[in-house]
Amino acid sequence: YAWDANEEYLFKAMMAFAMRRYSSKSMTQISNVLLCNVTDRVSFWFVVTDSSKNVTTVPGSEVEAAIRMNRNRINSAFLLSDKTLQFVKITSTLSPPVEPSTPVWLIVFGVVLCLILAGIVCLVVAGIHQRKKKNKESTERENLEEKCEVTITVENGIPCEALDLKAGHINGVFAADDERFTSL
Repeated sequence: YAWDANEEYLFKAMMAFAMRRYSSKSMTQISNVLLCNVTDRVSFWFVVTDSSKNVTTVPGSEVEAAIRMNRNRINSAFLLSDKTLQFVKITSTLSPPVEPSTPVWLIVFGVVLCLILAGIVCLVVAGIHQRKKKNKESTERENLEEKCEVTITVENGIPCEALDLKAGHINGVFAADDERFTSL
């Protein structure tokens, strides 16, 4: 930042403007603002003298109040902010907290609602996928049972010999002895 005579003049003009704005009866001129101990790092102290009596200085509390009242205009004139333009012993003015356009509770509600809806959709998709998988397994088992009916029957999960129902089945325990005695 180049600090030269023009910048000094602008600073003096802004201080005179701030003093005039703060006190309507004040007739502070640019010549009433005195810069002292100006360094290369743009560090200095200044005094504002009274326009009616060129010898007396304006109390520091009045200068501080004028700077606080016009802090935005001073910062804007130098294209600086409270972080870059610092007045020693004058606290920077804090900007009011930013209010979001939507209330915080509405944002939280929206996020929670979206999470619940995403969970419901996941459960529905998982149920449909599981039902399709179960139906596919049952049709494969039915196909397997149909193929196995000819040779081996599966009952209660245990493979059994196939019964030929058309030819019948003869129980060998009763067949041998009963035919001798009950003939017709």
